[in-house]
Amino acid sequence: MDAGAEEEQHHNPFLASFYSTPRFQFRSEVSKARWDESIGMGEIIEKKGRIWTSTGMTRNGGKLYCTIEEIIFLVERGALLLLDTSDRVLDLKYIYMKLAEGKCGCTWESLEAYRHLKSLGYIIRRHGIPWTMKNEKSCCPATSHSAFMSVISDKMGKSDKVKEEDVSIVQMVKQIAIDEMKLDFDVYLPDSKFRKTSPGDPNFILSLLGSKPPSRADVEGLEKKCNGVPLKFCHVDHGRVSIFSFEKLNLQILP
Repeated sequence: MDAGAEEEQHHNPFLASFYSTPRFQFRSEVSKARWDESIGMGEIIEKKGRIWTSTGMTRNGGKLYCTIEEIIFLVERGALLLLDTSDRVLDLKYIYMKLAEGKCGCTWESLEAYRHLKSLGYIIRRHGIPWTMKNEKSCCPATSHSAFMSVISDKMGKSDKVKEEDVSIVQMVKQIAIDEMKLDFDVYLPDSKFRKTSPGDPNFILSLLGSKPPSRADVEGLEKKCNGVPLKFCHVDHGRVSIFSFEKLNLQILP
């Protein structure tokens, strides 16, 4: 392994290559998270290792949260223990069932896409949802938070105006539309100097395809929402992940 590969492997221990570690391996650095059913995410209560420099989002007074795809990826690799409110460890079967319920803003196809890219070393987040509310400017802002104000109010037990950053948590985990064309993930190239507070524009934005190919109008509509960031599409078929893009070609009329 050359020096560059060693450095990248140190910052991202899940790189898929000949020197990567297999799934379900016991690790010396194991973080812990507590499942929060009300928002469909895990709150990190004990973090170890450098994985958190590019995983999880900080909200609500510095608390670190993980989406269900992040949780599954880390639990599968022995890097995270997910606990319930009684501090009992939740196994993968239970977490898969939570995913199957469809209430966490993630489908199985989304998980497959996330797992594939994360294993290759890419840095990924759900589209338009910042890792932190400090100093980050997004090229593709998230949609309106207004529909989730009452949910957050009930969770936080607040009677005053709910903070924008709190609302974004519930918005992110509740949005799920399997058959709707949308932007799913912001994807960044592997970078040992990556910072959540200043990530810059993603290398590309990923949109998951359903059973039908996108129309020209679908593609053009999504491209406009990307604000100049390259758009790629992902199709998952029985665990096989294919990622591709479209280009415009002007064909000459033959005589």
